[in-house]
Amino acid sequence: MEYYFNIRYEFNKKAVHERIAQQLQKNEADYICVADGVILNTTNRDPEYLKVVNGGMFSICDSSYVPLYIRWIYGKRFEQYCGSQIFMDIIRSRKYRMIFMGTSQAILDGLKENLIHENPDVAQMQFIELPFRKVEEFDYPEIARMVEADGADIIWVALGAPKQEIFMSRLKPYLHRGVMIAVGAAFKFFSGTGVSRAPQWMIRCHLEFVHRIFKEPRKQLSRCAGILGSLPRLLLQESRRKHQQKKQSTYNQ
Repeated sequence: MEYYFNIRYEFNKKAVHERIAQQLQKNEADYICVADGVILNTTNRDPEYLKVVNGGMFSICDSSYVPLYIRWIYGKRFEQYCGSQIFMDIIRSRKYRMIFMGTSQAILDGLKENLIHENPDVAQMQFIELPFRKVEEFDYPEIARMVEADGADIIWVALGAPKQEIFMSRLKPYLHRGVMIAVGAAFKFFSGTGVSRAPQWMIRCHLEFVHRIFKEPRKQLSRCAGILGSLPRLLLQESRRKHQQKKQSTYNQ
């Protein structure tokens, strides 16, 4: 794991899954954040939210641009590991009992129907619609009792950022075991309700944001404006951090 743009990332996919397995063996609860451009922007504007994001096990990189920025600044090569990818990797592994929480019942119903084709065990798992309310208004002790009665290893959460990350951080103290993973739009992508990821050629060309703008123009344009507004400062800060590390390394030699 390494810090870039103040977020503690794990880029190694094998290490991600090894850490999940190790965490479940410890019988302790924790969470993983899926850090896209929205989270990158928000964490660097809100110190309390940054604590939430870095308060879990680590973050995986849902942004195709962050690896490009790291390559420009540090010359290191990393790959994106987006929420929909880790979601489907774990579904298809058939290793864990899971519970699916958040979004609307219609999306959950479609999601369950489609996931059964990928993993028949899903037919016996719970898909729970959470009420629409402020993140501080959820009954976390009751939600934890429901999760633990289920015996789920993986708790998928889809409430949208930054709400879902705060939800996991608030639920964690009430859970005795399990790994929570916030996957945002992944529920919609695999529910068959008309929302899908961009075509592969757009993803390869780092143009997925264009696809999302066409699908949800008002929401995505607002997010893009926030990201673009903070990006020059973030790149400058990370470049300075690199030079400080280099100076410190030279000093210590």
